[in-house]
Amino acid sequence: MQDKTKYLLDESEMPKAWYNIQADLKVPVPPVLHPGTLKPIGPDDLAPLFPREIILQEVSTEREIEIPGPVQEIYKLWRPAPLYRAHRLEKALGTLAKIFYKYEGVSPAGSHKPNTAVPQAFYNAAEGVKRLTTETGAGQWGTSLSFAGQIFNLEILVFQVRVSYDQKPYRRAVMETYGARCLPSPSNETEYGRKVLAERPDHPGSLGIAISEAVELAVQRDDTKYALGSVLNHVLMHQTIVGLEVIKQLEMADVYPDVIVGCTGGGSNFGGIAFPFIGQGLRGGKMPRIVAVEPAACPSLTRGKYAYDFGDTGHMTPLTKMHTLGSSFTPPGFHAGGLRYHGMAPLVSHVKELNLIEAVAYNQVECFAAGVLFARAEGIVPAPEANHAIKGAIEEALRCKREGRSETIVFNLCGHGHFDMTSYQKYFAGELTDESYDEAELAMALSGLPSVS
Repeated sequence: MQDKTKYLLDESEMPKAWYNIQADLKVPVPPVLHPGTLKPIGPDDLAPLFPREIILQEVSTEREIEIPGPVQEIYKLWRPAPLYRAHRLEKALGTLAKIFYKYEGVSPAGSHKPNTAVPQAFYNAAEGVKRLTTETGAGQWGTSLSFAGQIFNLEILVFQVRVSYDQKPYRRAVMETYGARCLPSPSNETEYGRKVLAERPDHPGSLGIAISEAVELAVQRDDTKYALGSVLNHVLMHQTIVGLEVIKQLEMADVYPDVIVGCTGGGSNFGGIAFPFIGQGLRGGKMPRIVAVEPAACPSLTRGKYAYDFGDTGHMTPLTKMHTLGSSFTPPGFHAGGLRYHGMAPLVSHVKELNLIEAVAYNQVECFAAGVLFARAEGIVPAPEANHAIKGAIEEALRCKREGRSETIVFNLCGHGHFDMTSYQKYFAGELTDESYDEAELAMALSGLPSVS
């Protein structure tokens, strides 16, 4: 048996357009609402935050959006990304299933995030923007935007969730290497950050709080815009280059997936691999089972309410309909910092409501166990976020073993864990525990959702 089979595309085979799932949805996504009027927002409402081309992509219903030439050239630094057949993992599990994984850790940032950071930086620079503010959890997004900002000569200011800022100092060092400034959030540099710290000086932070700080500073200067690494429609669309490549690579392997698995926090890497396959199904092709795997400590898809909510804790953003735990909900400080977000992308939430995907939640210790098993079989140390996808894929493979079925399982290995070794050290020392959220806090956060008829 082979240890590993690698499927590579030539540069000329890299997709030239992103896929927009909104073109194929029979039921459109509920509109984004203005937080004051509760009426659907227009392009002018988003202009203080985003460049015009990004706004047009956010609301577009065109099936394909061409990838600009300069973006394609930068993509070629690491794309097309490899697809692997995990023979050794299959053998370790004793399963009849065929397991494939798309490896996005080959990018300069070590994750899938540059797939959207590069075009966002490109469109902002093309419109004369000089500075971008953003938030980051574990740091993959902050690193990616810092990399893209350096390419397009943009000043980058990153608010990193404090618990991850403390847990992952090397991610901060990479951001600074690329020329960005990184601050722990909540910080003393924004009015909202000072308010949070006044109420709780040791606040661990959350992506919702970091978003509020980034948005607050973005709207204060004409030369500054805001960039988001997940959740929004245009972000998920940029990530579909992942799934579009996978479709071509599976054709090389002469297989079609029975199951697609992806970890979910805000929804970007999951939408990136899943949406092109869902689109094929919506257009009359085969529809694989699509499984979203989220952390049990922040279970927006499995425990959240599908409702209109703010994307940030300070209530500065428009209202989107999504699976949410409530914008005031602060997840516990588990190590998959990129998955510590109170809401799920509206598009991912919408396809869940249409029963096009399934969702499961796992605790962090069992996910790390899955990641260690994968590393020992396949030689790649995964990021804590990616461990959730690995856990989901392993569970599907073990199901096939129990049922005597030979299915094809594909998952997105969205990043490596080279900057997350402290969490692995804690795992091997027996110090990593399953974090639990406060049920009373969740109930309170959900009770405070905006009232939208």
